[in-house]
Amino acid sequence: MSSLAPRSVLQIHPADDAIVALRSLAAGATVDHDDKHWTLKEAIPAKQKFAARDFAQGDRITMYGVLVGRTTAAVPAGGLLHTGNVVHESAAFAGKQASYDWVKPDVSAWQGRTFQGFRREGGGSGTANHWIVIPLVFCENRNLAFMREALTRSLGYARGSAYEGFAAKLAQLHRSGASAEAIEALTLEAAAAESGVLFSNLDGVKFLEHGLGCGGTRQDAQALCRLLAGYIHHPNVAGATVLSLGCQHAQVSLLEEELAAWGRDLKKPLHIFEQQKSKSERQMLQDAIKTTFKGMAAANEQTREPCPISDLIMGVECGGSDGFSGISANPAIGHAADLLAALGGAPVLSEFPELCGVEQSLCDRCVTDELAQRFVELMRAYEDAATACGSGFDANPSPGNIRDGLITDAIKSAGAARKGGDAAIVDVLDYGEPIRKHGGLTLYCTPGNDVESTTALAGGGCNLMVFSTGLGTPTGNPVCPTLKVATNTELATRMADIIDFDAGPIIRGEKSVAEMGEELFELALKTASGTYIPKAVALGQDDFLPWKRGVSL
Repeated sequence: MSSLAPRSVLQIHPADDAIVALRSLAAGATVDHDDKHWTLKEAIPAKQKFAARDFAQGDRITMYGVLVGRTTAAVPAGGLLHTGNVVHESAAFAGKQASYDWVKPDVSAWQGRTFQGFRREGGGSGTANHWIVIPLVFCENRNLAFMREALTRSLGYARGSAYEGFAAKLAQLHRSGASAEAIEALTLEAAAAESGVLFSNLDGVKFLEHGLGCGGTRQDAQALCRLLAGYIHHPNVAGATVLSLGCQHAQVSLLEEELAAWGRDLKKPLHIFEQQKSKSERQMLQDAIKTTFKGMAAANEQTREPCPISDLIMGVECGGSDGFSGISANPAIGHAADLLAALGGAPVLSEFPELCGVEQSLCDRCVTDELAQRFVELMRAYEDAATACGSGFDANPSPGNIRDGLITDAIKSAGAARKGGDAAIVDVLDYGEPIRKHGGLTLYCTPGNDVESTTALAGGGCNLMVFSTGLGTPTGNPVCPTLKVATNTELATRMADIIDFDAGPIIRGEKSVAEMGEELFELALKTASGTYIPKAVALGQDDFLPWKRGVSL
């Protein structure tokens, strides 16, 4: 373990003139960083920033070595920077302008290592084993609910199954004339041991309820079918049942086109039921439940086996971000992402509205001019769409972000981008496209909305996600295990029911980013092997929200 000195403030980059308070600081206090000294003009709450120099009105502000804002009033050195005296401003960008040589981290400790996953005949390896049930249109959500209630309860996957089994066992004892002592002696654990999950090698049956499929544009229907095709192809999915009404925009034929567009044969069972072609709703549901049950029984025959680390596709995400996100959790995730890339895996960075201000550095990291240009085009198209609706990337920070120190989108973005580490960028993809390239970072166009983004990352093929949070968010995914990384120990302690990993030691100076990144990578491998169950999985946090291609920041 490193013996790093405790700090009260941090200048992230030598060029920065906005300084981060690592703990709450009193007005009049003198603080130091390296050979610099400041006397604070006012109290600076933890996570907030103060001026490193005297700012005149209209001066530009730098953090993380990039332009992050502009002052709207004079601010003295040691004065608090806040939304009343700072507005968003970011630097221009124009494709690849410089060469980039990535120095890979030392991965000798993981050479030859594997994880215990589910090898798929169609390619790739799963970190989990699920059956999914998908409606092509919201009209089928009622039938989806019937199937969910029938299958999850009877097979032991429902959140309340343990309690239902307990009550059922009490009823059985009562009917059989058991003594009051026998009834009193029954415990929840004993009842659960008798019932349990029927299919021990199947992590669950998941139901991807949504409100789309008809009534929008044909482009909406195509985007939905492309996303659903990604979930069907997903390495964590053993098979799928699809419910269709028949007359909706999201036709079965459109789903089949998108499945074929993945460029490989679907080597797993897919069962499609169309209500308008069925004898009755009752008959369709009977057939769908029976077929799904048989498919789950077959999927249960597959077991975990050694899989190469290079098969891991790891989405990196942040939500409920705070002023520590770009200092602790995100850099630790970024180091874990670099380790994976160096081992031939595929880290994936999304949330394009939260890359505003760091576009040029990302362009320069692209391995080709063409990739950099595609990134530029996707970013500008997204920003133009937001502007056309009277908004813009500057509106991205939430009230919680702002309250905890992320006062401009560029500040938030510069910290958010650190989840992507330093690896060379080997691919740039639009929403719904399959993730193919390994051995470097992929940029993936999604909204900044947490659940819209994680839904898309899983649809692109991510079989593991690592999610940083400074304020606390329970976000999970139906098929992709999601690890939650707290930026600070207070959050990790207070919300221990949703947090898997505490990056707080970085803030306290107890451990380095590299040390925490390595520990996080080990936890990711345990998660991929099924030996660690993330809190979001244990809680049944199955968030699924397709992006209707409008403005979502």
